[in-house]
Amino acid sequence: MEILQNGYQLDIPTGSFPLSTDSMLLGDFVRLPKNATVCDLGAGCGTLGLLLCAKDPSCTVTGVEIDLASHEAALRNIERNSLAHRMKSIHADLRCDCGNTYHICVSNPPYYTGGPASQTHATARRDDLCSTEELMQSASRCIRFGGDFYLVHKPEKLAHLCALGGKYQLEAKHLRLIRHRENGPITLILLQLRKGGKPGLVMDEKCLFLADGNPSPYYQSVYHQQEV
Repeated sequence: MEILQNGYQLDIPTGSFPLSTDSMLLGDFVRLPKNATVCDLGAGCGTLGLLLCAKDPSCTVTGVEIDLASHEAALRNIERNSLAHRMKSIHADLRCDCGNTYHICVSNPPYYTGGPASQTHATARRDDLCSTEELMQSASRCIRFGGDFYLVHKPEKLAHLCALGGKYQLEAKHLRLIRHRENGPITLILLQLRKGGKPGLVMDEKCLFLADGNPSPYYQSVYHQQEV
């Protein structure tokens, strides 16, 4: 059982992907307009939904998850935190048409194509069930004109993500480069794309740990360890 911001409880059953740094960073990166409607593509057991509900009491989140066990775990997490009025989980393929009604779409998608599957999380890190292009297409279908798609991915996929985003009317607007350790290599990227957005990309860079191994102020802020 993980305890999140505002005391929300996240129960992660065996076989579901654990609470990861990726999800924590993405939840922090997302900027929510007041009363935002959010669609979480590949929502798992509801991790991002809970993080966003804890972050902004005015938002509502709909998770779309193809794995039945993860979907059922999300329903239990929603009930456990008394969030049925703000959060729901749909058992469906994220490539379905969710309607272009959402202000925000989020996703912590599979990173890799092919290769050996994880014994515990067979589809959590591979895009066998949904390619990056299909994810972009689904996100574009979900959000209304002017809405934003936020995702976390590996740095080597940046050019591919931006190119596919452009194909589906999603213009890259904010890029955050993440280093695991100060002065180390870029290990993750956080990307905001806007449907129908004009060209213009803002970029920043963060590290999780300082050169001496201690958590950075950014890490402490993401994990709510202190005010910065």
